[in-house]
Amino acid sequence: MSDYVNELMSQVRKKNPSEPEFHQAVQEVVESLKHVLDKHPEYRSAKILERIVEPERVILFRVPWVDDQDEIHVNRGFRVEMNSAIGPYKGGLRFHPSVNLGILKFLAFEQVFKNSLTTLPIGGGKGGSDFDPKGKSDNEVMRFCQSFMNELYRHIGPDTDVPAGDIGVGGREIGFLFGQYKKLRNEFTGVFTGKGLNWGGSLIRPEATGYGAVYFAAEMLATRNETLEGKTCLVSGSGNVAQYTVEKLLDFGGKAVTLSDSTGYIYDEEGIGREKLEYVKHLKNVKRGRIKEYAGKYSNAVYADADQNADHNPIWDYKAECAFPGATENEINEKDAQNLLKNGVYVVSEGANMPTTSEGVDLLIQEKILFGPGKAANAGGVAVSGLEMAQNSQRLPWTRDEVDKRLQLIMKNIHETCVEVADRFGTPGNYVNGANIAGFLKVADAMLDQGVV
Repeated sequence: MSDYVNELMSQVRKKNPSEPEFHQAVQEVVESLKHVLDKHPEYRSAKILERIVEPERVILFRVPWVDDQDEIHVNRGFRVEMNSAIGPYKGGLRFHPSVNLGILKFLAFEQVFKNSLTTLPIGGGKGGSDFDPKGKSDNEVMRFCQSFMNELYRHIGPDTDVPAGDIGVGGREIGFLFGQYKKLRNEFTGVFTGKGLNWGGSLIRPEATGYGAVYFAAEMLATRNETLEGKTCLVSGSGNVAQYTVEKLLDFGGKAVTLSDSTGYIYDEEGIGREKLEYVKHLKNVKRGRIKEYAGKYSNAVYADADQNADHNPIWDYKAECAFPGATENEINEKDAQNLLKNGVYVVSEGANMPTTSEGVDLLIQEKILFGPGKAANAGGVAVSGLEMAQNSQRLPWTRDEVDKRLQLIMKNIHETCVEVADRFGTPGNYVNGANIAGFLKVADAMLDQGVV
């Protein structure tokens, strides 16, 4: 089986050069699937893995737009439609200078298994642009979004591909994108999730990823008869995921002491209480400022600039019991993992997509801590996106309490599935294997049923 996996990875690297994040995501999944392929040779003979690593469709297009000084800019737009075996493509749009095809393929690949785990009938996709909304006026963002949608609208629809937001794409951007789609198609459909509440959005959608990561952590702790009450928690990021991770931790009696953005991080030993959290929400969502301003507002907080040349991230080098990486991919490397363990962290629930490097994951699993991988722990966001799609189809909004209860149940079910599958395939307590195998089996069986397409 190792020969088969090695040959598969060799082909993936050969066909997809200069895409290390994609290679990393595929490697993690296929390593878990060694436990499956021996028992199910039909997946090998049907070339399921060879097919699943190839996107069903990749769309690449130019996005010209005009800034407020009448200067023309040209960005690249992407949509990776990875797999539709169990439902229409579903996954976010990311607007950030780092966006390239390899990043989006990794995210789309992860999304396939994450969406499968939710139990909802949705496939996997991802898209975006190397456009940077930071520092742009609302009118500049609107003109870019409209130009982006002038091409993307041909490839999406409520039964084909339903995008959402991701890094750089919040409520403002979703509004502009949806408005242009509606104008071009002359129809009002649930083609986007993350919409405004007044025009088809769902309660709990902005909160869902952060809330879900905390619900998953609570389920992991329950296996050791513990709760989040009184736990000190390290949280990275300061967008939706991080904000609502902090909010739900407060509800559960936990204490978050860190937040970050691309410029640096803050450490507040007293804890980020509700008043401080409201300040962060205004700072990031309305003012669109930098996290450094938190330390100016609250003198007890310590701020440190990000050092891109450092061999570790100091946000993970504080005493705590829990960590919630909620910023971006590969923000926890092997040294960071060592620091987490050294400082007493024994719960990691990933709010971001693949925020821990392969070496870091291996170390955390080796030490048998409670490690919730992103495709399981952060599935709350896409789960509530699926619930938003259901509400749009019914033309009925659900109450906040109803959506939150459904989210909690979905996260509980994902946790139970990961535990059961990991145990069934001989790796008890390994949530990475449980998530990868459970997500794969549902998609693989659907692909077998549907023939070679």
